[in-house]
Order: sequence, then structure tokens, then C-alpha cells
Amino acid sequence: MTRWPFLLLMFIGLWSLSAAAHAQPMDDSQATTEQSCSFGLAKGEASQSCHVPFPAGCLVAHIPGADKPWTTVSKGGNTICRFDEKGTDGKTKITGSCTRCKSDHCSVQFSVRFDCSQSSH
Repeated sequence: MTRWPFLLLMFIGLWSLSAAAHAQPMDDSQATTEQSCSFGLAKGEASQSCHVPFPAGCLVAHIPGADKPWTTVSKGGNTICRFDEKGTDGKTKITGSCTRCKSDHCSVQFSVRFDCSQSSH
């Protein structure tokens, strides 16, 4: 019996723990929180959208060193996804949408980083 699958799983587990330990801010940079929404589509399924929850008292964070909002769209399959300008005001609501799925299946996650340092605790 070979042990390499077990050793590989152990390495991945230790690496993920190490990565999580280093994910904390180590200097005076602003800590952020992330909110997301996601959905899946079957082949031919019509366009869909979802709303990223907007934490009360928080502002959309900006990419460090840039003036752009700190957002990410991760998708799989043949569809086009983006943050919807009509359904997003950047202060109270953020909406992501995708076109019809043209592959066997599609999936998407819209993520937004928020700076909640100004909110009262």
C-alpha cells in the first residue's frame, strides 16, 4: 500500500494552516471583511443575478495602492459575468449578473471586500 496520497493530504493541510496564519494583517494596513453571493446555471439556463450582502456601517474597500473597488468575479463555464451597474450603487447594494450558460454547467461567485473600521462597535 502506498502512502503518498496520505502524505499529500497532510502537506496540503499543513500548507493551508500556514497560509491562514499568514493571512492576518501584520502592519497598520486596514483589516477587511468579505461578503459574497454565488449561483450555478445549467446549460441554456437564462441569465441570473445575485446580491452581495452589504454589512451595515461598512464601505466598499479599495485595492491597496489603487482607487478601484476591491471586488472579484470567479466563474466556471461558458458565460459572461460582471457586476451590474444598474443594480449596484456601491453604498447600499451590489449586484452581480451572468449571461445565459452556454456550456454543460456554469458557476459564479461575486466577492466584495468591505472596510468596517469606521463602524461603531
